[in-house]
Amino acid sequence: MQRFRAGGRLAAAKKYDILSAMMAHALAGGAAEQRLVLRLMALITTRYNWQNNDLSVAQREIARLWCVDERTVKRDMARLRACGWVVVKRQGARGRVSVLGLDLDRILADTRPAWANIGPDYVARLTGGGDPAPGPDRTVIPFRRSDITADGSVWGLARVRLAAEDATLFEAWFAPLADGGVEGDCLTLIAPSRFHAAYLRTHLAVRLRQAVMRGHPGITRLRIEPS
Repeated sequence: MQRFRAGGRLAAAKKYDILSAMMAHALAGGAAEQRLVLRLMALITTRYNWQNNDLSVAQREIARLWCVDERTVKRDMARLRACGWVVVKRQGARGRVSVLGLDLDRILADTRPAWANIGPDYVARLTGGGDPAPGPDRTVIPFRRSDITADGSVWGLARVRLAAEDATLFEAWFAPLADGGVEGDCLTLIAPSRFHAAYLRTHLAVRLRQAVMRGHPGITRLRIEPS
């Protein structure tokens, strides 16, 4: 499910890095975001099995830990699943609780804009850069970057979010998409070719939909059509 593994010789440091990323992300957001992330961090530090990526705990126990009612637990866990941070590994049945997991890669991608608030050493460590990167090489001509200024539209806001998560992936696959408009709960995106549209549907549709839904929860469907 994920490439990030909190195991091996540096397991403890990796766990702290994940929690630090979540903390920085929460502190950069509003009160509702802070409360939701704090509640998830409470579950991680008390009930999460890092080795197996398992989070198996009843709603009643979560409610007691969070000091809320079970209806609040259902609502917040649904929000965490919708944003892709929590995934269902095995649905509960016949009195058995569901086994959940964390998409650590998704968490790191979503929290990346706040990493700089921790410090350049943290950013360098998580990006595999070692020491902070030197200044740009003036002998290299950079590729032209797409204009990612938010225009207030559904796709405009999603473009900004996708570019912040992974600039290289954005330039290759998301930047060429044109806004086909919103109809009801469906956003239509126009790809430059049939191959481009097919690749997005197969490999990146979930990521696209999550980026759209984080800004506009009412948009639950996505159509990708060739031009």
